[in-house]
Amino acid sequence: MLMNMISSRKYQGVKDLEWGVSTLFGLGFFTSMPGTLGSVAAFLVYLVHPIPHYLILAVAIFGVYTSDVYSKRTGVQDPSEVIIDEVAGVWISMYGLAPHLFLPALVLFRIIDIIKPFPVNAAERLPGGWGIMADDCLGGLFVNIFLLLADAFFRL
Repeated sequence: MLMNMISSRKYQGVKDLEWGVSTLFGLGFFTSMPGTLGSVAAFLVYLVHPIPHYLILAVAIFGVYTSDVYSKRTGVQDPSEVIIDEVAGVWISMYGLAPHLFLPALVLFRIIDIIKPFPVNAAERLPGGWGIMADDCLGGLFVNIFLLLADAFFRL
């Protein structure tokens, strides 16, 4: 049933590893706000088990490849159902923070992801999977640095 629901929307191609990783096994098709859903899913995973830096890096690198392949198959430069970029971005934004800053990290990440200030918007224009992943990774990095500095200066 799940696969029928997924296959009835948007991309009708092969459901393989690239499709699965890029869309979080179809989660990117379940709402009109897939970026928010992917961000919340990544947030919940991080709450249960903080993700080590090497796994965040692996997801980001593999995300470049899988989102590039999926994007080329669909003929869409940055398909909205691709949400592996939100996973990497949220994990980067939360990495190394105290638990009381996790929710602010999620909220700030979504704001940055939606408004895309410079240089996040410039990173989005990179070709293929690089552009799909780079804006969210950079946005996550900015959120992380901002919260680390705010916590250091204001003892949040």
